[in-house]
Amino acid sequence: MQYRQLGKTGPSVSEIGLGCMGMSGIYGPSDRAESIATIHASLDAGINLLDTGDFYGQGHNELLIAEALKGKKREDVVISVKYGGLRDPAGGWSGFDARPQATKNFLAYSLQRLGVDYIDIYRPARLDPNVPIEDTVGAIADMVKAGYVKHIGLSEVGSATIRKAAAVHPIVDLQIEYSLISRGIEDGILETCRELGIGITAYGVLSRGLISGHWKKGNTDPKDYRTHSPRFQGDNVDKNLALVEALQRIAASKGVTVAQIAIAWVAAKGEDIIPVIGARRRDRLSEALGALDIKLTSEDLSAIENAVPKGAAAGTRYAEVQMAHLDSEIGAHH
Repeated sequence: MQYRQLGKTGPSVSEIGLGCMGMSGIYGPSDRAESIATIHASLDAGINLLDTGDFYGQGHNELLIAEALKGKKREDVVISVKYGGLRDPAGGWSGFDARPQATKNFLAYSLQRLGVDYIDIYRPARLDPNVPIEDTVGAIADMVKAGYVKHIGLSEVGSATIRKAAAVHPIVDLQIEYSLISRGIEDGILETCRELGIGITAYGVLSRGLISGHWKKGNTDPKDYRTHSPRFQGDNVDKNLALVEALQRIAASKGVTVAQIAIAWVAAKGEDIIPVIGARRRDRLSEALGALDIKLTSEDLSAIENAVPKGAAAGTRYAEVQMAHLDSEIGAHH
């Protein structure tokens, strides 16, 4: 495993991270013992970046990570936590809160659930439209001074917001969706991050399984987030699966899987980009780790980008209601 500094002021992280969200029911049922075994296998493989959110399974995900980390050395793990998403008891979403006092409250609960004295990277999951980003980052900066947080990150925000945040306190990374079929960050956001020395932790590298080569049409589990996602619906899904077939041909010519080529493509986009893999099982983790051995030539990259041209995906990244919360989409060009 290779390690890289995350941003110019951040911690040393493995060249891929493990995203733990799927272990808390977001994509349908998951197996607790297998989830913990997958976290252990990740650590054994040298992955030190574990990514979570306090609202994943309403605290379930943090408790699961705490259980998996029992007996491990705290300093061997970089825990990244998103906060601020508000849920109701039925699991519905009811907005977003990144006020300074809410920020400190959420942090207190995360520390308790995770069973740790500090969180390595703490970040608001979205821009709170009612709170200036400077106030939110200022509150986390207070927590850095107090020793409860080591580094500050951002998630799904546009260039103008990134600049305002970075003016208050160094930002180590922007967590944002980036994959062959979600290339929005190439329109200014990536450039802003590079100028400011901010790393990228890229989630959705397999577009929630759409370009993993494993997802099949006809999955209608109402608890599976994808059942409600525009890219998995109607004609969109057929168009998108046709892109996967084009990718499949390139993968086959290199003797690798579609998922591996999709992960390798993101990793090849820069030393400052860390793909976050949402493996829930050890076999998927092994497949993802195999992507690290793939060396893509410039010819390979061109072939991949010809197979899946920029903007080729049918459907938006999220349903319309949620798209409205993405400062990264609204504010990307300012």
